[in-house]
Amino acid sequence: MSAKQQRKLSRHSENKWIVLGLLALAQFMVVLDVAIVNVALPSIATELHFQQNNLQWVVTAYTLTFGGFLLLGGRASDLFGRRKIFLGAVTGFFLASLLCGLATTEAQLIIARAVQGLAAAIMSPAALSIVLSEFKEGSERNKALGVWAAVAAGGAAAGVLLGGILTQYLNWRWNFFVNVPVGICVALAGLRLLPHHIGEENRKISLDLPGAVLATSGLMSLVYGLSKAPNNGWDSAAVWGFIGASFVLLAAFVWNERRASQPLMPLKIFKIRNVSGGNLAFLGVACTLFSMFFFLTLYVQTVLGYSPVKTGFSFLPITIIIAITSGIVSNFVGKLGYKPFMIAGPLVLATGLFTLSHTLKVGGAYWENVFPGLALCALGMGLTFVSGTLAATSGVPKHFSGLASGILNTSQQVGGAIGLAILSAVAYTTINTDLLSGTMPLQAKVNGYQAALHVGVGLALAAAVVVLLVVKNKKVDPHKAMPGA
Repeated sequence: MSAKQQRKLSRHSENKWIVLGLLALAQFMVVLDVAIVNVALPSIATELHFQQNNLQWVVTAYTLTFGGFLLLGGRASDLFGRRKIFLGAVTGFFLASLLCGLATTEAQLIIARAVQGLAAAIMSPAALSIVLSEFKEGSERNKALGVWAAVAAGGAAAGVLLGGILTQYLNWRWNFFVNVPVGICVALAGLRLLPHHIGEENRKISLDLPGAVLATSGLMSLVYGLSKAPNNGWDSAAVWGFIGASFVLLAAFVWNERRASQPLMPLKIFKIRNVSGGNLAFLGVACTLFSMFFFLTLYVQTVLGYSPVKTGFSFLPITIIIAITSGIVSNFVGKLGYKPFMIAGPLVLATGLFTLSHTLKVGGAYWENVFPGLALCALGMGLTFVSGTLAATSGVPKHFSGLASGILNTSQQVGGAIGLAILSAVAYTTINTDLLSGTMPLQAKVNGYQAALHVGVGLALAAAVVVLLVVKNKKVDPHKAMPGA
């Protein structure tokens, strides 16, 4: 290495905490865009004349492409260079955000959101891989990953509040426009701060593009079929045609993964019981969580009449409860193991969903009809997140550690998208049926939300059963076990 290169690396070593801040900001945008649109959904539906059962696609289009291409994004950064892939993905992300903000029809917004999710799926693993390559394994890396996790968690918390402020005082479009100046700053700073040595190519890695396309198109076909059920009816040939096509595409994905020399998702990792059990449980939990936020946001604004900002503040207690509960669980999993908390979490979540399904009503009040069930759901989430992450990632062979983390993230995004599709189909089928029978519109909405939450209760209970039957208990120090997860 030349003296000039050594000086460059030395300067970079001094700036790597600045680099961490830059990468964490990029991850903040990715997480923010999962949550920020929820509060804006009623405004988006009104201005763009969304059909009520299509509104879920504003969330689902992003989460499906994000989850479907997440593992491919990690491979791409290893093959083509982390620096190059990260900067390209950031550019794609803020351009897609601009298109979201400029959308004038529901189709334009949904397509732009899908592109935004694809860019996020490439940007997020590239950013994390740069962090892992720049910080030495041990206390330094753990500290860096602690910052990374805190910023990512902050994105979820800030999303609902920031979304409310932007929607109420500017316009729902600013929920997307806000990414443009931030993305430009990240890209320009990345050009200057990210060293070229992290862009070295690894030609031994190959991209399983067919696997990513088959998985994502199969899931999209499933979600599209379910979204058409409320209007077309459950006996519709089109509905079952898309659902049938999804099973064919997903079966082709499994076939491809068995034959590919370097599969996107090596199926042999699921022979590890805790990986399969942990991911399946997280899939069920995520199915309920995305839907709960979706329906409660609509209930609070369209039934209780809350403003976007007031709606954002109404969800803040969730963040506090999750943070406190997660901290407590972290201190006890080393003594009791993660399985007791992983069983308790979905059970408490199911109790919260059941409470909400019976307390939501026309003319209700937040503290009486929303907060009790919401607090129980947050408690269940806090019990599940740390314990579930440890179950699905600890004890995995070192060469599978990154894959296990990526699969867990994919399970959460895909589970959320599928759950929202299923519960939306139930909700809007109930709403349409009630409206045809003469039920008042607001009451029909509440009845639909209640029906969807009842299905959520069943999914949460199923997650608890999976944990009980599949996951093996183990006492693990969460501060030492795979901090990158």
